[in-house]
Amino acid sequence: MLPSFEIAARHRPVALVAATDALPLRAPFAAVEAAVSGGAAAELALAGADGTRLAVRLEDGRTSLRVRTGGSEHVLRSRRHGRVGAPAARLGLTLTGSHLAVLTEESGGWVVRGRIDLREVDGPDTRDPGWLAGLRPDASGVGEVRAGSFGQLGLRDIRLVSHADGSPYRVGRDVLLTATSAGPGFFDTAHTSVWALSPAGGIAWRSDLFFERPDRPGVYGDHATHLVRDGGRWLVATSTWSDFPARKADRVPGALGVTVAESTDDLTRGQHVLASRRLDLPTDGPSVGIWDPHLARTADGWLVGYVSARRFFDFHPLLAAGPSLDHLALRGAATDRRATEGTTLLRVGEDWRVLASDGRDNVRAVRGRYPVFDTAMTEVGTLSAPYPTNIPWPTVIPPDPDVPGDGWRLVTFDGTRYGGRLAGYGTHGDVVVMSEADRGEG
Repeated sequence: MLPSFEIAARHRPVALVAATDALPLRAPFAAVEAAVSGGAAAELALAGADGTRLAVRLEDGRTSLRVRTGGSEHVLRSRRHGRVGAPAARLGLTLTGSHLAVLTEESGGWVVRGRIDLREVDGPDTRDPGWLAGLRPDASGVGEVRAGSFGQLGLRDIRLVSHADGSPYRVGRDVLLTATSAGPGFFDTAHTSVWALSPAGGIAWRSDLFFERPDRPGVYGDHATHLVRDGGRWLVATSTWSDFPARKADRVPGALGVTVAESTDDLTRGQHVLASRRLDLPTDGPSVGIWDPHLARTADGWLVGYVSARRFFDFHPLLAAGPSLDHLALRGAATDRRATEGTTLLRVGEDWRVLASDGRDNVRAVRGRYPVFDTAMTEVGTLSAPYPTNIPWPTVIPPDPDVPGDGWRLVTFDGTRYGGRLAGYGTHGDVVVMSEADRGEG
């Protein structure tokens, strides 16, 4: 039996620059920020060895984006969002995937004032490792410049880093989590990060993970990731969200899937680019996309939980099993759902359970709750815990057997946005830490 949970802490670890020692870049996720003063024009840039210059500018209270490539320069301003609403303390530039954005830090935090997909202006191939290695920051009219890899405007898709048997991977008394680090836009501005959760409920950034695809060149910020310690290696299962388009008309059935990577490096520190291969997962019928992988190994082989969509967005959780990750068969599917994701495997005593999150677009009977399934994907109960906005994943952390009296915890996220109206939906959310209802925090 699982306990009831109550909210113990909330976090919003916003940072444009995650690591200042990340140059030269290995992935198209970079940021430059600096202090500004009234009056003088301020400019930040990323300059390429090929003459490319990606710049943002603040002058007379208005922001602009300036893209110089192939001997010509494009100047872009947002008429609706480009004027600063309050005196700006800092100016920011972010490169996230193929998107360049300008941000200003005002009284309420960072606000996205302009954004452009560089593919729309015949910009550089931002995923090319050679081009990335030549990028250097530049600045004028500013002070206190910081530059490095991009951090996050919010965190979502939080998963427990685990051993292959499903137990938490601990560093001292901390447990590690993977998360999707939200960028200043839709899903294609985000990437995977690794965090430490302390016994007191605090979180701290540790690493970023990026991916090479098996079917195309370049480096991608794929996310919705599960990091698994399997003996002397890491397995990294992730969802190919990094180039998923915001426009419905551009979505191609089958393009969104799951990959898996392997590494013997310490993926819990620094930045890493991982070569991945496609993980073929069975479905219960026609599917336009698969995501949210979660892996565990039992005495009989592997269990893999995931989500399949009949169409965008009508999706439900599934479970597959097999002797290896390359030989999986469908075990069950919750076909009565149409907005349920975050499929999560949890061992409770001698039994395996599958947890998920029933979004509010489901029918009334299965809406806004955490269902618990057996391995045939038959619902056997629900998790008793607050259900924040959006579709929060039920990441349950068992007690540490080496700490007497340690309790169960649950970590999830909500749909709170950040960065203003232009940034939009993709910036969610806050991190929500819960503890056993009768134990208090920790």
